[in-house]
Amino acid sequence: MDLATVHQLASPQGWSLLAALPPYDENHATALNTELRNAGYPADLIAAALTQSRLRAKAADKFGEFADGMLFTPDALEQATRLEIAAHHAHRYVRANIHHIHDLGCGIGSDAMTFASLGIAVTAIDADPATAALAALNLRHFPHAEAHTGLAEDTPLPTDTTHTGIWLDPARRDTTHSTSSGKATRLHNLDTISPPWSFVESVAAQIPATGAKLSPAFPRNRIPAGTQAEWTSLHGDVLECAIWWGPLAEQPGRTATILGNHPPIHVHQNDTPTTHSYATTLPSEGTHLYEPDKAIIAADLTGALTTAVDGTELAPHVGYVASPNRTELPWATRYTVIAAMKPNPKHVRAWLRKRGSGRLTLKRRGGRITPETFRRELKLDGHGPETIGILTSVADSPAFLIVERDCTTTQ
Repeated sequence: MDLATVHQLASPQGWSLLAALPPYDENHATALNTELRNAGYPADLIAAALTQSRLRAKAADKFGEFADGMLFTPDALEQATRLEIAAHHAHRYVRANIHHIHDLGCGIGSDAMTFASLGIAVTAIDADPATAALAALNLRHFPHAEAHTGLAEDTPLPTDTTHTGIWLDPARRDTTHSTSSGKATRLHNLDTISPPWSFVESVAAQIPATGAKLSPAFPRNRIPAGTQAEWTSLHGDVLECAIWWGPLAEQPGRTATILGNHPPIHVHQNDTPTTHSYATTLPSEGTHLYEPDKAIIAADLTGALTTAVDGTELAPHVGYVASPNRTELPWATRYTVIAAMKPNPKHVRAWLRKRGSGRLTLKRRGGRITPETFRRELKLDGHGPETIGILTSVADSPAFLIVERDCTTTQ
């Protein structure tokens, strides 16, 4: 989207058209386009408005009812922070007594809107003129928030840092290259995100209350000393790693934060044991098997699960913990082991057929066998009850576990 299109959408005619559009329906888009042309709307405005209608429908998953009053670009929407997580960010600044946040790389303004909704003054910038203009429109209801075009690297940092904070959300997509689905290519190297990681660290060295949103694949060996690295999941999906400096680092070290239909759950590296032991044999029938929330795994805090259930992780970094104890945890899924064996397709197929099961849900963590390859080698007929199978490793050897779900509590 270019700046001219933003101005066209923001015109009285553009807002009027957006307000008059019915809920987006791909099947009726062509007919609606024709109807709007017959009504005298310019073709380029119709195209832009229908694109916004489609993006608003998609954005409802992140922003709920607020999406209907916002404007988007496809790439900015992909990286935009979900409302629940943005609120989590904002409350951290409130607890640190921050009154003004400089949002360096604001995108469409999802975090900036949430900061402003809690009464924090916001100065937001984005390198792309059209995206910055969209952010300004999305912030229009907050008189103490503004958005401008600019590079984070060229922005003068505030000199009074007493109640001032910085928020950075470096662009992690290369808009000059697209995937086969048309989406911008993801950037995984910290030196190629924009602004680069070195700039983020330089800002944090000058402004104590600095926070940065990064990929959940952020390498743990790059966590700066004295900071809090927080991996956050929402409804079971780990969505980001945020690094917090200074007064925002409420508990330095690695933290997993689990959000969902329950109060926030925090698991910290202090909850993990100082030494780790791992299973030496396959779990026996009837053993309880626990799978932690993905934020726990991303933060490498499975040790907290072994402590909570008095269990043993199957293998290093596998994430599955076996225990004889049936423990209720709001951040783990519990299974019961029905059978454990080597992942020999012939033996597994015989076990399944003996029990009349020709359908299999495959999970994998650890080991080298891919679910696709294993499923193909099993040659199941697709009939009968469904079975859950886990490809993993125990004692440095590949293993296959057949389990039943006991309960799911991480949503």
